[in-house]
Amino acid sequence: MSSSLPAELPDSQHPEEPEEFSTQNSDLADGVNRCPRCGATDIQLRPSAGKLVCLFCRHEWAESLLEEATGDEDLTTLRGTIVGSGAADIDSSVSAVVTLKCAGCGAEVVVNTSEQLTSRCHWCRHVLSINEQIPNGAVPDAVLPFSVSHEDAVARISAFAKKRRMFAHARFKSEFTPENVVPVYMPYMVVDGNVSAEVWGVGEIKTRQYTRGSGDKQTTYYDADIYQVERRVDFTVDDLTLESSGERANIDTKQNTNNVINTILPFDTKNAVRWNASYLNGITSEKRDQDVEHLQPALENQLLSIGRSEVSGSVATYDRGVRWERERIDVHGTKWVSMYLPVWLYSFHHVERGKSMVHYIAVNGRTGETMGSVPVSHGRLLLAALTAGTFVESLAIAFLVVSS
Repeated sequence: MSSSLPAELPDSQHPEEPEEFSTQNSDLADGVNRCPRCGATDIQLRPSAGKLVCLFCRHEWAESLLEEATGDEDLTTLRGTIVGSGAADIDSSVSAVVTLKCAGCGAEVVVNTSEQLTSRCHWCRHVLSINEQIPNGAVPDAVLPFSVSHEDAVARISAFAKKRRMFAHARFKSEFTPENVVPVYMPYMVVDGNVSAEVWGVGEIKTRQYTRGSGDKQTTYYDADIYQVERRVDFTVDDLTLESSGERANIDTKQNTNNVINTILPFDTKNAVRWNASYLNGITSEKRDQDVEHLQPALENQLLSIGRSEVSGSVATYDRGVRWERERIDVHGTKWVSMYLPVWLYSFHHVERGKSMVHYIAVNGRTGETMGSVPVSHGRLLLAALTAGTFVESLAIAFLVVSS
């Protein structure tokens, strides 16, 4: 297929004002999460079951799935930009400090949402929770509960480090304590999209292959027919995940290895439940600081990659390959929800020759997928390289002796 290249590629079309839909959990409007059986407020997550458990009567239950609460829709009909109420733009004027009125005794309890989303009333001991989606980025639309237990995470991190023990730094081996792994909820935007992509480029089909010269001076030449190629594809994306923390998205491998978080994707986001702050009891979290507008470039980059992949099967005829020179993405509609995703995180601060580096080993809190880095001993690496070089040299000498 051939065509002339367009003079300009129009930008993706985005509506000026996103349409917002509510994901607020109205059952928790009073700020008190109660056990549905006994009414107690001492509630925590039991990771091995992925459910909430009452610490008084031991009853277990789970919030309803977000997708069931908001409805599943035909993605090909998506138009415009639709955002969940927990994914709405952050208002910088909204204070991180929230005052809750205790439903048990009427006392006022102050919660700093930058540090925690639950607090215990100092009078009646009720546990109060931030369930209202205040526009400061602290409360998402949904949370994906942990299902990998602490014991399982410790075992996976130990196994990961053991495989790399040979070249690990001596201090890391002596101070390695995988039991110190901590659970943390990472903020993400989860996006559905209805998209069209167009790409233009040059494809080549080989017609002849031949060589010139002789001996070591032979050169291979190719003759090919050259075509201008255009492709268009319509596709949808379901639950594409984007980091919504600017610090985590800004990867600086000179100081730390937090890029390992991306290597433990994907998460089974279809199992995310409606927001309930009790899922965070005893677990730290990071607050979202990126809005939909900030994440549009990252989204479009990923959509273009998907578009190129979608058309790759249709250009197999060009056996010398296709060089895409121009491309366009038209986003007809997107749906955004803010979500906390579970990660077990082990960190090790290593300093060598005045250079500081924080190494991380991360475990997907749902699938158990594990990836990370450990500080290496440069002396051991050098010794291994020298030993390997000596071995290869010995083989070469032995080969020469046998040949002679």
